[in-house]
Amino acid sequence: METFFSFLEKRVDDCSSLLCVGLDPHPSDLPEPTAAAVLAACLKIIKASASYAAAFKINAAFFEVHGAEGWIVLKEVIAAIQHQSDRLGSMIPVILDAKRGDIASTAEAYAQSAFKSLGAHAITLSPYLGRDSIDPFLAYKEKGVFLLCKTSNPGASDLQDLHVGPATAPAGNGRVDETEYLYEHVARLANQWNTANNIGLVVGATQPGALMRVRSIAPDLWFLVPGVGTQGGDLETALRAGLRKDDKGMLINVSRGIARAADPGKASAQMRDEILNIQYQLKH
Repeated sequence: METFFSFLEKRVDDCSSLLCVGLDPHPSDLPEPTAAAVLAACLKIIKASASYAAAFKINAAFFEVHGAEGWIVLKEVIAAIQHQSDRLGSMIPVILDAKRGDIASTAEAYAQSAFKSLGAHAITLSPYLGRDSIDPFLAYKEKGVFLLCKTSNPGASDLQDLHVGPATAPAGNGRVDETEYLYEHVARLANQWNTANNIGLVVGATQPGALMRVRSIAPDLWFLVPGVGTQGGDLETALRAGLRKDDKGMLINVSRGIARAADPGKASAQMRDEILNIQYQLKH
């Protein structure tokens, strides 16, 4: 059976891109605070950037805020991405950025909502309720999950940098102490749980040292990497720290840098090309 990450790799090869286009329709970026405005903004970005996108990441909150109408628009946006996939002859994965995390019975409903009702291909999850909160999503073998590991927000260290035991990562890799952080433990668990090739990690570009350490723990997993650009993450530093040996394994998420550009298509192409140029330089 094909898994999310196997067809993601096919898409990466098809478009020669590690760019993940984020659809975060902030109310401040819209001409009016309506679901119709959300739809128009997203359709514009999708049409302009589809050729350069390895994936699209949809932030559920900016749709849910519009109630039932926003939920309908969310389904229409996912359908629009499918339309572009059909046009290009290459499936573009849709990642629902919902950061779900709850007890197993509730997680089953969340999984059905994301994968069956909406038709998303992957979802972001909080792993802090443990394995049984993740299992209902993993039961959809052809779908993917990205577990929050080391996020890009300033408060990430409040919990994710807690010391949980002696360090087990190899020497170097940006390590300056002898204790293991909670986010490293999350990465280790994700690596162990990934028996069906359907688990990835969210690791922010604002944390290059963490990217390097997580890559040493999970050398084969895919990372969803927010934080490049507006949040201050440096693209080359992130790629240097997090790329796998095959020059894949990272989805570089860019949202506002594309949505707020005068020409979203041109901005997408430039970001795709910048990633390719850095990959080339790192190999030579």
